[in-house]
Amino acid sequence: MISRRTFLTSVFACCLSILVWCHFATPALALGGKLPPVNQPAPQFTLPTNTGDGEVSLSDLRGQWVVLYFYPKDFTAGCTLEAKRFQQDLPKYIDKNAQIIGVSADSIDSHAEFCDSEGLKFPLLADTTGEVSKAYGSWIGVVSMRHSFLIDPDGILRETFVKVNPAIHSTEVLARLEELQKNTA
Repeated sequence: MISRRTFLTSVFACCLSILVWCHFATPALALGGKLPPVNQPAPQFTLPTNTGDGEVSLSDLRGQWVVLYFYPKDFTAGCTLEAKRFQQDLPKYIDKNAQIIGVSADSIDSHAEFCDSEGLKFPLLADTTGEVSKAYGSWIGVVSMRHSFLIDPDGILRETFVKVNPAIHSTEVLARLEELQKNTA
């Protein structure tokens, strides 16, 4: 009979192997699922938010660049750091005609508290069912993965970020946005 410790070790090793395999999988298939293709129309969405008219649709944002970032949970260390960095760089994004949109499975009320607590001045969307996160290949179980997407003013997905370091991510996204805008000017 196999011991409980041996069984748990085997299960852990199997799960770790799957995670390692997923990490080295092709870029079109991230840990959260199949990513939408670059240079194609971005998946449409409408989700509730804690700001403005109570809903945000991708179609409402036509005419400006969109930084759509998915994150696991309000008030966690990495998510707070990432949000603060986006907030810190918000004036630079505004100067580049870009709207930052955060998405997680947290509720509208949680988002409102998070924005108030951290001084965030950009919308956070409540994807409580994970449908939008799934459409963007950014859903794992019950939370969104830390993935980001750059969408151009015509609604075309131009860049995908799946290996995100919250401490420097906003700087990376801003640099890529500048490159894309130079190439389309």
